[in-house]
Amino acid sequence: MTDKEPHKYRSHNCGQLGREQVGEQVRLSGWVHRIRDHGGLLFIDLRDHYGLTQCVVEPDETEFSKAENIHAEWVVRIDGPVVAREGEAVNKDLATGAIEVRIAKLEVLSKSEELPLPIFGEPDYPEDTRLKYRFLDLRRDTIHANIVKRSKIISSMRNRMVQQDFMEYQTPILTASSPEGARDFLVPSRVHPGKFYALPQAPQQFKQLIMMAGFDRYFQIAPCFRDEDARADRSPGEFYQLDIEMSFCTQEDVFEAIEPVLLGLFEEFGDGKKVAKDFPKIPFDEAFRKYGSDKPDLRNPIEMEDVSEHFRGGGFGIFAGILDKDEKNAIWAIPAPTGGSRAFCDRMNGWAQKDEKQPGLAYIFFKEGKGSGPVAKNIGEERTLALRDQLGLKDGDAVFFAAGNPKDFAEFAGRARNRVGTVLKLTDEDQFKFCWIVDFPMYEWDEENKKIDFSHNPFSMPQGGLEALTNAKTDEELLDLKAYQYDIVCNGIELSSGAIRNHLPEIMYKAFEIAGYGKDVLEDKFGGMLRALQFGAPPHGGIAPGVDRIVMLLCGEPNIREVTMFPMNQQAEDLLMGAPDTVGNEQLRELHIRLNLPKTAKKDAD
Repeated sequence: MTDKEPHKYRSHNCGQLGREQVGEQVRLSGWVHRIRDHGGLLFIDLRDHYGLTQCVVEPDETEFSKAENIHAEWVVRIDGPVVAREGEAVNKDLATGAIEVRIAKLEVLSKSEELPLPIFGEPDYPEDTRLKYRFLDLRRDTIHANIVKRSKIISSMRNRMVQQDFMEYQTPILTASSPEGARDFLVPSRVHPGKFYALPQAPQQFKQLIMMAGFDRYFQIAPCFRDEDARADRSPGEFYQLDIEMSFCTQEDVFEAIEPVLLGLFEEFGDGKKVAKDFPKIPFDEAFRKYGSDKPDLRNPIEMEDVSEHFRGGGFGIFAGILDKDEKNAIWAIPAPTGGSRAFCDRMNGWAQKDEKQPGLAYIFFKEGKGSGPVAKNIGEERTLALRDQLGLKDGDAVFFAAGNPKDFAEFAGRARNRVGTVLKLTDEDQFKFCWIVDFPMYEWDEENKKIDFSHNPFSMPQGGLEALTNAKTDEELLDLKAYQYDIVCNGIELSSGAIRNHLPEIMYKAFEIAGYGKDVLEDKFGGMLRALQFGAPPHGGIAPGVDRIVMLLCGEPNIREVTMFPMNQQAEDLLMGAPDTVGNEQLRELHIRLNLPKTAKKDAD
């Protein structure tokens, strides 16, 4: 310490001391992480945001009795000299492991009641307990480190965007409800009775309006709100995204802007994992054909192939019959290098039946230069070997089959591909691998309402423009139309969707007309956007990678709640703050709201 008055709580933090401070008198404040009694010596591990320092007091020292009475998670201040640790006493796994502080003075700053969950160690505790006492949960090493890492990742994002001449602008939180996308969170207006604001599902319209206002390269770490059910990779309510929009850009310009940002982030925060530098561009249709998903995990080298011709008119009656039944039907092969044993094939078949509720998973495995199993026996040696040669397989390998209409079985086949890659350890877990999925369909068939509807973002530019929309006369032709829409995927996780936007009013009217939205709907719900388009709109496009998912990947966590400071539970409840909650009649009257609750909700409210 210097001659000036010492700081009330600390001269150093708990991650700061090393051999260069040996002999100094220091002051530390923090939480008691744990207490250990070693033959009369009391060791206190003191923890703060920055790290942990071992402190020690002997039985004949004045503060020993005080130290005996403290407990875990009490907040204390410790004064004393820094002493070097020698030999086996040095803890090489701890930043401060070369020293300890001898406790000359100890003061209790606050006490803790008995803990509802432990801080020391990483025990698996019920989620509801963890979320109710999230402030305690956040003291645990792993999740504390995740949240700190999240902050650093976001800071790096901002720096990388600014370095590319993007500027950060804030968009409104209270806005108008939109008919497309997920459910909105609504906010009643006090001064406009019967009317509601909506929290933005994304700043989509605003960022496009920013481009129309003459700004050029926008970004924002944007909060987004969607009334959706929880998933492992999606919070039920709110999330953040790196929102980006650019003027006078092509699809390639967007790719060139975002690739170095993502590549740099994953190299900086990936803890030494390999980061593949290439970002292959895979058309949507090809992604489903090869990987059974528009979110393919390219760490897995397996690519599926159509092998229908080997079964057409052949001896395996089930597959031949499926092919004869409908010209759209096909047989897809899922190669399984090194999986050539009956035991593995039977396990995969059992997984398909039990976990996937499928009839089964037909297979061939190869040994001694020929194929084995019921399928090989039925189609004969010549077809079996031709199939093997097409797939580039050899002895010790296997292949599984999915049959029917690909639109019905592709996703199951994709999950089978993922399982084969994982179980056979073909998937390289020690790397990050990106890809772009491009050429998304502009429209899809809405089976429930028996109509054409938008596949993704309704503001996307159709490939071919107005001419393509006008020339497509049948449902089949409309469903074949592609849009300038794209996703960025990493390790099988979709990080973002993006698009080149439709900046021409006549194309927007036509696109919405095809999807069954009349001019009145368009002008009512998107009037601001339409007005802006009519006063000179630049070609523009953008993307919005999910911050939470990026952090989840970089922290190696399977659940987004492990990288979110104050998440909700699976039922969209904030157990810490008690939200959502009922409000009093006075507030409801101010908002001109009368409740009309279902019976179950009435009972809960009472």
